[in-house]
Amino acid sequence: MTKLVRMTTILCAPLLLLGCLLTPGKFVSTLRIDTDRSFTFTYKGEVIAVDPGKEMGKGLSSTGLPEADKDDAPAEDRSADDPVLKLADGGKGKFTVKSSEDSEVKNRAIAAALSKEYGYRSIVYQGKGKFLIDYAVSGTLTHNFVFPFNVDAEALFPFIMVELRQSGVVRVKAPGFANDNDKAKNPLGAGSPPSLLDGVFTLDTNAEVVSQNNEDGAKSVGGRSVISWKATPLSKDAPTAVLRLAR
Repeated sequence: MTKLVRMTTILCAPLLLLGCLLTPGKFVSTLRIDTDRSFTFTYKGEVIAVDPGKEMGKGLSSTGLPEADKDDAPAEDRSADDPVLKLADGGKGKFTVKSSEDSEVKNRAIAAALSKEYGYRSIVYQGKGKFLIDYAVSGTLTHNFVFPFNVDAEALFPFIMVELRQSGVVRVKAPGFANDNDKAKNPLGAGSPPSLLDGVFTLDTNAEVVSQNNEDGAKSVGGRSVISWKATPLSKDAPTAVLRLAR
């Protein structure tokens, strides 16, 4: 493991243990952006709650952390001094896996927290980390937009990010709708579980499309540009587009 990856892991460890990692399952999602900066975002389908501590343990194991540097001490001699493990469990040198009952209690609390947020038309917790969500929000792009984000639920991994720049340019990126397993970029394995990611994300706009990464390109529908990305276990590149709005 490189020093950069190792440092990223150390910095992310306490955040992941405190927060909640939500990933898409089966879904349909749309984002409409108009030149007057009005927008509507929808997400309907499954959301899966991942145990960050457990996933981090898997990520560290798969990256071969104890054996990363051959001239380091053997794995069995390093656990007590490893900074990643210290951050992960308060210095005890090993991960503590919560019981499934604790996870269910936490997930029900997450559902309750999200249900209080504007935009959630319905949210049902089905058990075993699976939520059914119907979300829709409209507004004006006077600032950046991120989904999901909830202070009480401490959701950390965004499905989609919309960044507004002063030049009237809007950058759209949906990291949650791809399955990036590149450990150099994502050492904790925070991508959606490969067997669960299954959906379509559609961007609909009458703004100028400066760039986008869908190989099929944008389709013209009623004078608007429509781009649809299919999210599957094989999707590696997050849907991305740059738009130019009226100024």
